[in-house]
Amino acid sequence: MARDTNAGMSDLGGCQIEATLQLLDGKWKGVILHHLLRDEVLRFNEICKRLPTITHRMLSKQLRDMELAGLVARTVYPVVPPRVDYSLTPLGRSLEPVLQAIGRWGQENLVSVEGMTLKPSRHPVGSAAIMRSAA
Repeated sequence: MARDTNAGMSDLGGCQIEATLQLLDGKWKGVILHHLLRDEVLRFNEICKRLPTITHRMLSKQLRDMELAGLVARTVYPVVPPRVDYSLTPLGRSLEPVLQAIGRWGQENLVSVEGMTLKPSRHPVGSAAIMRSAA
């Protein structure tokens, strides 16, 4: 049976951008996806080490949400102690160009300030400078 790609979109007004952003919502999902893109397979504690300020509860929730969305695959091995690996599904891997574009945009338009807070650059470079100069 063919899957309707627009199913579940009626509550979002049919907007694919909003639906996509909903998949990536929250502080951690994009960063988790980035690490899984780079390392392919990670165990829960390996992800925790890469994100030292995330709680175990929040990481579990984010991974569960992405698993339910079909972005992340969870593989449980029947060993003691339990071993669980996380990897990207083909759907999750298809977000690579999106995440790369977000990363490029951040490099071009955000500057680091005290306490790792980021704000838009006062002197944009790259495509941001072209767009602002054209306005």
